[in-house]
Amino acid sequence: MEHFEALIVGAGPAGSFAAELLAKAGVKVALFDGRPEGEPKACGGGVTAKALKAWPHLLNAVGRTVGELEMYSPSGKPLHLQLEEPFAIYSRIAFDLYLRDRARKAGAEIFPAKISARGIRRTQNGWTLREGAGASNPKRLTRPAPRAAGCEWSGQMLVGADGAGSSVARLLAGRLPPSEMEVAFGYRAPLPEVGESPAVIAFLPGWIGYAWAFPRLDHISFGIATTQEAFEHQPLDKLLWDFMLGYYRQREDPKAKLWARRQSDRGRDHRIREKLATTAERYAARIPGLSDKTWDTRRVCGEAWALLGDAAGFADPVTGEGIYYALRSAELFAESFLVQTPLAYEERWREDFGRELKRASQMRRRFYGNFWGAPFTERMIGFARSHRGIKRVLGDLVAGEQGYVDLKKKLARSAMWPV
Repeated sequence: MEHFEALIVGAGPAGSFAAELLAKAGVKVALFDGRPEGEPKACGGGVTAKALKAWPHLLNAVGRTVGELEMYSPSGKPLHLQLEEPFAIYSRIAFDLYLRDRARKAGAEIFPAKISARGIRRTQNGWTLREGAGASNPKRLTRPAPRAAGCEWSGQMLVGADGAGSSVARLLAGRLPPSEMEVAFGYRAPLPEVGESPAVIAFLPGWIGYAWAFPRLDHISFGIATTQEAFEHQPLDKLLWDFMLGYYRQREDPKAKLWARRQSDRGRDHRIREKLATTAERYAARIPGLSDKTWDTRRVCGEAWALLGDAAGFADPVTGEGIYYALRSAELFAESFLVQTPLAYEERWREDFGRELKRASQMRRRFYGNFWGAPFTERMIGFARSHRGIKRVLGDLVAGEQGYVDLKKKLARSAMWPV
């Protein structure tokens, strides 16, 4: 049995970044990655300008920088945003591999082993992790193979960074109810053969959530994010296919509508659908979407354990964006651990971004609710189309530069409305 100072379960952005920071400081770290090689997460892969400014090395990952965004209201009204602060779009396979490689180069030991709750045991000196029979198949991996199914590791600190369905979180902080989960699913599809490939966000007609089209270097990530409570697979999958067809249709005919299809579009749509049926690859995942009351009561660290990123529930309940919070939580935890005050991590994340996430939870229903007899998202884009100040605030929100705590005042000031 090998002994480590920190055992990090999950090698997504949060786990890999924490492993890198700790290993650089001389901590003996084990990082466990139980995902099959090449398995993508249902994520647009968007990394905000706020994250890029905080950690400029992220730009070294293979990705695409985006300075413009097309946004659509539920009725299909377009809004073109020229972003003052560009964001980046990455394949999550490439992005996660980049961060994992940085952790390895910093000195973290990486094991392609799946750790379940049944394989976690508390001991007098910390923790023991055991790889169960359901561990990743070494034949599917190009990373270093595990020793054998059933091997064990021990360590002083256990860190859960294993996503929204975290085994570590269920064991130590309790299971989140379905009402505090969101669903994201989508398709990886080919780039259009003609025309440009813009980044698009479209709020769903008659539904909570939004659809995205994020072009990457060799494909497009299409997806829908909605709440677990609102999720119905068949109608939402149809809505996503309508969105994808509209996206490709507009590349061939700029006058075409995103959601509405004309009689003359039938032949083109049939051809596009046939191609996508043989080339698009589907994926799905859950995203935390905590309620405002849960932010007050749920703890993400305790004696010799901590949770990071999605495992801690750190995702924007309005947009589902979690990469910034994954990286920032890893940074705050590593700083606390290295000065031997790991329990201070709880207070630090609350002071740093906890208020923003709680405010987003409070705004979620209003954001996807009605305002003056129409969806709020419809009104928001309508106002932005005719008012530069509101449009600028909306662009800052997309870039991650505008928070939710002062969003109402900022919009009111921009539009010269009474608060």
